[in-house]
Parts: sequence; structure tokens; C-alpha cells
Amino acid sequence: MTDDLYTRIRAARRVAAPWSDDPARGITADRLDALLDRWADGYDWREHEQRIGEYPWQAVAVGDTELRVIHQRAADPDAPVVVLLHGWPDSVLRFERVLPLLTDLHVVVPALPGFPFAPPLTTPGMSVNRVAAVVAAALAELGYVRYTLSGGDVGGTVAEIIASDHPDRVAALHLTNVAPQRALTAGPATLTPEAAAYLARTGQWFRTEGGYIAEQSTRPNTLAVALGDSPAGLAAWIVEKLESWSDAGAFTTDDLLTWVSAYWFTGTIGTSFATYAEPAAMPGRLDTPTVLSVFPRDTKPEPRSYAEAFLNVCEYVEHDAGGHFAAWENPDAYISDLRRAVELGRR
Repeated sequence: MTDDLYTRIRAARRVAAPWSDDPARGITADRLDALLDRWADGYDWREHEQRIGEYPWQAVAVGDTELRVIHQRAADPDAPVVVLLHGWPDSVLRFERVLPLLTDLHVVVPALPGFPFAPPLTTPGMSVNRVAAVVAAALAELGYVRYTLSGGDVGGTVAEIIASDHPDRVAALHLTNVAPQRALTAGPATLTPEAAAYLARTGQWFRTEGGYIAEQSTRPNTLAVALGDSPAGLAAWIVEKLESWSDAGAFTTDDLLTWVSAYWFTGTIGTSFATYAEPAAMPGRLDTPTVLSVFPRDTKPEPRSYAEAFLNVCEYVEHDAGGHFAAWENPDAYISDLRRAVELGRR
């Protein structure tokens, strides 16, 4: 498969556009050229594949669905349990830098259905609600009846749904954002003035930055062909988000290529759109004790007043660095807030 990749990269047709040097219009031609040159000459996927394969993977059967998880057990059998839930356009790799900092806890990192390292997704219906049901059932199969959920993006939405569906199991939530689907149903008249103003700003973000959401949710088949057949297209689509949603320098070139390669070699870019394309049913306001971590480079950092319309925000922690992939970008801060949530759950 690597030979096929190198052949495709070297044969990639450079596509000119009037805005090719304007990063505000997407990845620049020079940036993409540098990525493709490194991908085809010097980058070693096999080295990263081996490292990823050495994590303590476990497969859990949930009906006719199999969930693959990284399952890092603590020495103490009675240690608290934390579940780390990734989003898009990433994978379990989001949490590589926090795993070594959590050896005193039982840690479960699911490869969410449709995403890299998960079993192939071949049937429709894998909405965030279905993903939440699969994850909750898998945790029960692993013997965990009480846990703290942590995540953002798709993973944060999954966490909110599990907390609503299984309030007896979820001790606490640690989130880096409020589920974005909330913005589609929130009524400005029911919000504080500050929260309503934030909702208006969010609407503007969707209009100027959210085109990828519209395409992935309405025409996933078309986009899957374009990105699944072209490594240049895949790198452009994903790297633009990784770099623009994070602090400058958060990723080395090889980091970026590893995250993109995870999609390429698992063939999951199309199936990763499932949680965008399938309709979601969001719960009402949650009573679960919640720590909300706010990172300045994230896409839509929420004020506390907005988050409190939907979540029981016990601690609201603003950081001065980090973005959408905070567990990777700022692991110490992420872990500190996760441990706050664990303590909330204990109390």
C-alpha cells in the first residue's frame, strides 16, 4: 500500500488557483507541496504504525458491532476510570501525549466507529447517538459501571449523549466544547444576552468557516471519492483544519502526515463523515457535574453563560494556549482539568 501511495503522490497534478498563496482561502500551494514532498520522500509510516500497534488494544463485541479501544489499566484495580473520546479530523492519536500521564487511572480510548483504527463501517445509521450507545455498551462489557468522560468535537457530543442516557454511570464530564448541535436548536430568547451574542457569533462562524460541515453532512459520497482517491486532496482537506484550529507549531510535518496517513491507510475518510451525515438527537440540559476547558485557538470557545444553558458547569477553566486538539497541544493543562473532573465525580 505504501508503494501505491508514493505513486499517487508523485503523480499528483498541482492545481493552480488565483488564491494559491492566501492561507485565508485554505492550504497554500507551497505548504501542500512541502507536505507531499516529505510524504513521498523521507516520511516512514511503518515506524508510526508500529508504535500505534503497540498500544494495549482490545476489541469489544457489542451486538453486531465491534469497538476497538486502547485499554490502559492502572495497577490499582479500584482506580477511577476515564474514557477519552476523540473527534474529527483526528483519531485516538489525539490522546497519545496524555496516555503516559494517566498511568494511575484506568483509561479507555475508543476508536470511534467509522474513524481510523476502527473496524470497517459498511452500513448506514452510525449517528452520534448510535456511537454513544456502542461506547456505553462496550464500557459495560469491560466491567466499568462508573466513569468520567472526556473529549471534544464528535467525542464531546458522544459524551453528552452517554451522560443523558446513563446518568447513573457517568460520574462527571470533562469537555473542551459544548456539542455544536446545540447551536442549531438553542433559542436566543432563552439565553442570557452574553450567550445570545455568542450564538450569533457562532452562526457567523458556520457561514464563513463551516463549509466542510455542509459538504460532509449533505454529500458525503461525493466528497469521499475525491479525498479517498487522492492523497493530495486528503492532505489538503485535513491539514488545513489541523493547522488553523491549533496553536502555531503544535504539529511537526511528520505529526501532520501521521494523522493524515491514519485516514489514508485505513480508508476511513468517507466513513468518518457518518456522524455528520446521520441525524442527531440531542438531550436537554444535563445535571452531570462538568468541567469545561476553554482553549483560545479552538474554533468556537464558549462563554460560561452559554455552556450553563446546557451543562452543569461546576468548573470553567480558561487557558492561555491550545486549540481544538488540546490533549495533543497542551497535555498538561488538559490532564489537570481532567483530574478536576475525576475529583468532582468522586465527590
